[in-house]
Amino acid sequence: MSRTGEPVVLGIETSCDETGVGIVRGHTLLANTIASSMDEHARFGGVVPEVASRAHLEAMAPTVEGALAAAGLRLSDVDAVAVTAGPGLAGALLVGVAAAKAYALGLGVPLYGVNHLAAHVAVDQLEHGPLPKPAVALLVSGGHSSLLLVPDVAQDVISLGSTVDDAAGEAFDKVARVLGLPFPGGPHIDRAAREGSASFVTFPRGKYDDGTLDFSFSGLKTAVARWIEAREAAGEPVPVADVAASFQEAVVDVLTRKALQACERYGVGDLLIGGGVAANSRLRALAQERCDAAGVRLRVPRPGLCTDNGAMVAALGSDLVAAGVAPSSLEIPADSSMPITAVHV
Repeated sequence: MSRTGEPVVLGIETSCDETGVGIVRGHTLLANTIASSMDEHARFGGVVPEVASRAHLEAMAPTVEGALAAAGLRLSDVDAVAVTAGPGLAGALLVGVAAAKAYALGLGVPLYGVNHLAAHVAVDQLEHGPLPKPAVALLVSGGHSSLLLVPDVAQDVISLGSTVDDAAGEAFDKVARVLGLPFPGGPHIDRAAREGSASFVTFPRGKYDDGTLDFSFSGLKTAVARWIEAREAAGEPVPVADVAASFQEAVVDVLTRKALQACERYGVGDLLIGGGVAANSRLRALAQERCDAAGVRLRVPRPGLCTDNGAMVAALGSDLVAAGVAPSSLEIPADSSMPITAVHV
C-alpha cells in the first residue's frame, strides 16, 4: 500500500486498437501511457482485429514499463491490477487479460476484470473528483452509443438505452470515408465541420421523437451517402465542410436531446459524457448549452481521457478496491459481449 494509504492500481486496456496502461493512487492519476496501432489500420479504413492483437502483444511490456517510469514507480509498488475484460475485440481483449493475470500472479496482488464502458464513466473522477450519486452517463464511441443510470459506478450501472444499429463513432468513420477523409473519421469530421454550415443540409435524426432512449445512426449514414452520390451524379462538387457540419449536427442533436431527456425522466441533475466521441468539440459545446438551459451539471473529461486508455481501467479498479469488492479469479475470461450491467467479473 502507498504511503498515503490509498492503493496503487495498474490498469490495462486492450479492447480495440490502443494498448493503454494507466496508474492511479486512489483518484490521483500518476501515469497514462498509450501505444496506438491506428496507423497500421488506416490503410484498411477500419480496425483489423488480427493486426490489433499482434500490436498489443508487441506493445504490452514496453507500455507497462513506460507507465511505471512516468509514475516514478517500480512494478513492486503496484497494489492491484485492473484490466478490461470486455466488451471489445475478442483477440485484443485476450492479450490484455492474459498480461494482467501474469502481472497479478507474479506480484501476488489482486486482479480486477472490469467493464470497458463502466471504466469510461469512472475515469472522470481523475479530473473532476468523486462522481455524484446518481448520475446519467452518455457513452459514445466507435462501438457503443449508450445511456446509463449510474447510482454507483463500482457496483450498480443500469442501461437506459443504446444504439439499435450503428454507433455514433462508427457513423463518423463511414461518413468520413464517403467524404474522402482519413480514418479514424471523428477528428477529421470535427475539424472539417468548423469551416462549414451545420444548416446546409437537414439530415434525418433517427428515433428523435420515438419516446425511447435508444439511438439509430444507420439511416443518417445512408442519407449522407445518398446525398453525396446524387451531388456527384449531377456533376456538382461536394462541399465537404458543409456536409461534415450538417452530419455532425444531426448526430450531436440526437445525442444531447436523449441525454437531457434521460436526466429529466429520472430526476437526475448530473450528466457525464464519455467515450471517444466525447472529444468532439460540437458535442461538448451543445451539451453544455443544453445542460445550462435545463439546470443540469455537465461533466466531460479532457479529450485525452475520453478515448480508450489505461487510466480509466485503473480508476475503476481503484473504485472496486475502495468499495471492498472481492477480486476476480485468475480464471476470468475475456468477454467480447460483456453487458454494461456487469461492472466487473
